[in-house]
Amino acid sequence: MASTPRQLILNVFFQRFGHHPAGWRHPSSRDDGRPNLAWWLRAAKLAEDAKFHTFFLADFIGRSAAVDKQTGRSGLSYQFEPLTLLSAIATHTRHIGLVGTVNINFSDPYNIAREFTSLDHISGGRAGWNIVSSFNEATAANFGIAAARGHDERYARAAEFLDLTKALWDSWDDDAFDTPDQQTGTYFQPESAHPVNKQGVYYKSEGLLDFPRPIQGYPVFVQAGNSDTGREFAAQHAEMTYCSATSLKVAQEYYADVKGRMAKYGRDPDQLKISPGLSVVVGESDQEAQDKFGELQSAVDFSHIEFGGYDLSQYPLDEPLPDLPYQPSENGKGRFLQQLELARRENLTIRQLVLKFRVARGHLQAIGSVKTVADLIEQWFVEKGADGFNVVPPLLPQGFEDFTRLVVPELQRRGIFRKEYQQGTYRDNLGLKRPANPNSR
Repeated sequence: MASTPRQLILNVFFQRFGHHPAGWRHPSSRDDGRPNLAWWLRAAKLAEDAKFHTFFLADFIGRSAAVDKQTGRSGLSYQFEPLTLLSAIATHTRHIGLVGTVNINFSDPYNIAREFTSLDHISGGRAGWNIVSSFNEATAANFGIAAARGHDERYARAAEFLDLTKALWDSWDDDAFDTPDQQTGTYFQPESAHPVNKQGVYYKSEGLLDFPRPIQGYPVFVQAGNSDTGREFAAQHAEMTYCSATSLKVAQEYYADVKGRMAKYGRDPDQLKISPGLSVVVGESDQEAQDKFGELQSAVDFSHIEFGGYDLSQYPLDEPLPDLPYQPSENGKGRFLQQLELARRENLTIRQLVLKFRVARGHLQAIGSVKTVADLIEQWFVEKGADGFNVVPPLLPQGFEDFTRLVVPELQRRGIFRKEYQQGTYRDNLGLKRPANPNSR
């Protein structure tokens, strides 16, 4: 029997004004910064109409902990809490996967198990969890957490957190509530319940989850992390990664490395989808796309450039990166090292580094005509640099509208991206297996 041709996965990560730091200053950006549910519903429907696999929401929790002269210069939107927003979106969409970010440092396993199983049932089996373990001191202050948590501890916490939430989801058989018997007065069979009794290093729980098992068994597990510890976590637990790479060679190394680690955990490499970030500006011609991107670049604010614990705006912008004893935070250390390596290798000035790397946060940039963008996507997909991409449009909604109008039909014409959703859950559309309940009879 012939195997099914490999198909490209497309996800989209929305932020209110786009991912370019100057997006909110673009003449086309007319919205204010207040929460706007209608905007998010339109965005999700646009992605679903284009047959995208995933609508991805980040959560920048607690970033307003401090106010200084730079605070008011950021266009990052203070958006809805992700699981609340995704529940609303679930009632206005039918097919697209709904991935919400939850930081394990500021959450509890029992609550998160309840919230994701609720979202999975509300959406008809379309929930996904982007598991984040970053630890920001300003965010910690919002929660009254005083002690810092190192890189290894954070991943250890994440593994234990995930293990407990899975146990809670498995505390009921899939069909536990399907056949209430009015004649005998038996609402469910006691043997369909499997109480949890876990005592770990960081978390503990006793009892049953007060909601049925998710339709998908578990939400789809998504993880972002380029460090060695992050790669190991992905190989053991993740079903999709949101990663960063600026060259095909780097992407291929990451792809082969992470998938190559999976065998020791008894996992099939096909059960992990690698999706690097893709920053796209597309036009009818290469020049038109470059002109569009140039409008955004010209509005970049260089008044404050934090890099490795230093404000580089005090140094000449058009001279090379200064040789300083950089002390990057534990969060995003991989991204910092990517930037530093790029700046040294290409002898970039501070201005060039900001414009080349930081405006796209280390993701692949595709700026050009439909053919230019589609060729790049196809090359990375065919040559195993990616199973798909997490599209991070620099300007929203216009940039994503251009992508769906111009690039998606070309990818479909080339036969590497689907034209319709298949029936089933988010897992089914990603080609992922449904996890069995180890407690079931």
